[in-house]
Amino acid sequence: MKLSQFIALSLSLLAGYASAQDMAPAKLPTPKPGEAVATFAGGCFWAQEEAFDQLKGVREVISGYAGGHTKNPTYREVGTDETGHAEAVQVYYDPKVISYDDLLVGFFAAHDPTTLNRQGPDQGRDYRSVAFYRTPAEKAAIEAAIKTVNASKHYNGTVVTEVVPFTVFYPAEGYHQNYCKLHPEQPYIQSVSMPKVAKMRKAMAGKLKSGV
Repeated sequence: MKLSQFIALSLSLLAGYASAQDMAPAKLPTPKPGEAVATFAGGCFWAQEEAFDQLKGVREVISGYAGGHTKNPTYREVGTDETGHAEAVQVYYDPKVISYDDLLVGFFAAHDPTTLNRQGPDQGRDYRSVAFYRTPAEKAAIEAAIKTVNASKHYNGTVVTEVVPFTVFYPAEGYHQNYCKLHPEQPYIQSVSMPKVAKMRKAMAGKLKSGV
């Protein structure tokens, strides 16, 4: 079992979070009129959710699973690397306030897109980097962003982010939602998740919500 999975499952049981509601999949929001939806996978979804949630124009972020073949997977199943899914986040945002291109800047800043099937201490296909596109324009934007990141030489390696069409997103269990906010003192959150959030905050200066 991977480090973040062990921590999540242990805390959910030991801290009393294993109620039926917390273990059931979260409910997906209904997009509001004029709202757009984007889906990304960049390692453990706790950090990705917290990072995107701090951006202006983002109403809600849900942690979940995408990119695989198993219907309605559980956290434990995804961790076996047999479902094909990656830990992912679904972002509900106002494109009049923040653009898809801006989300891509934040996405590539908040994780290392050059490490294949790995983010920090977490290894496996479920931690791979993926940008899911819904339209040809989004696909072109992702490909352009990858070229920009590679040309910047910000990372030592070459971007290995998968660019794939969006099919379906399965929300993760309730106890995974808002995990960083609920467990700010947890060692994994402090040492692994929040440094990623800090990277996005630096890259997205001027586009952060007030008070965060």
